[in-house]
Amino acid sequence: MAHERRLLAAAAVALVVSVPVAVWGFVGPLDDTTADPALLGHVVPPPDVPDVVEDFAGIGGALVAVVSAGALVAATVAGRMRRQWWGVLVPLVVAGAVTGAGWRVLTGATADANIGAGLVVFFGAPLVVALVLRSRARGRRLGFPGRMSARRG
Repeated sequence: MAHERRLLAAAAVALVVSVPVAVWGFVGPLDDTTADPALLGHVVPPPDVPDVVEDFAGIGGALVAVVSAGALVAATVAGRMRRQWWGVLVPLVVAGAVTGAGWRVLTGATADANIGAGLVVFFGAPLVVALVLRSRARGRRLGFPGRMSARRG
């Protein structure tokens, strides 16, 4: 029973952590390719990683997200995970997707003002905070930590 709870928790953590990485990888660099490279600037400097690492991270993150989501859906359908936990996980997954996409916008090179970065800070950050707080409140009502599995023990 405790082993099953740990596996469900590991799948949930893997899902929440892998989604921003997958979105970040699939969005790709958002650099302005039409401007003179000497004029380009960043709001936040992007990580200095080779393109192949970015591709691998995006594909790996997506694979982990699909496998972990599949395991959680299967556990829910089989009655081994309480359906109510999706009310905690889905907002965290959405927050991760917003974070991954927002990070690409913030690290995009532009020659002029990066309006997207302002939108990410003004709308994206409060949205992520609201989603995380909603998940935290829902998790506390469900008795986190523990009691993720449907069976009582």
